Amino acid sequence: MSELEMLKNSAEEDTKSSMGDKYETSREMINLEKGKIAEQLTHVDKMLLIVLALDPSQACDKGELGALMMTSNGIYYLATSIGNVTLGDQQIFVISPVSPLGRVLLDKKEGDTLDFRGKTSVINSIL
Repeated sequence: MSELEMLKNSAEEDTKSSMGDKYETSREMINLEKGKIAEQLTHVDKMLLIVLALDPSQACDKGELGALMMTSNGIYYLATSIGNVTLGDQQIFVISPVSPLGRVLLDKKEGDTLDFRGKTSVINSIL
């Protein structure tokens, strides 16, 4: 059973007690939780649309959405903020182009240097 279904059932099963305020407070807390879950679901849907719109067969020559960038400090894939992904023995940081590091990587080309939080790195290649 999903969290939304459990919250709906909880709201339906909640009965008014002699303390009407308790009933209203409980229902309001359930509604707040439902709102948070709905917001999270909307965010996940947006992330999914971004990922589905990427065309991995299209090569990138600069930092842009869909670029896989190998730097001297790590490998970054500009897509959506998923976090670290391990492929074989490679660790890839999947980040959003609007994240702080993503904004630094945007429009960078092979051979460019970048400074981020006191670290300097070189872009070795972009796929």
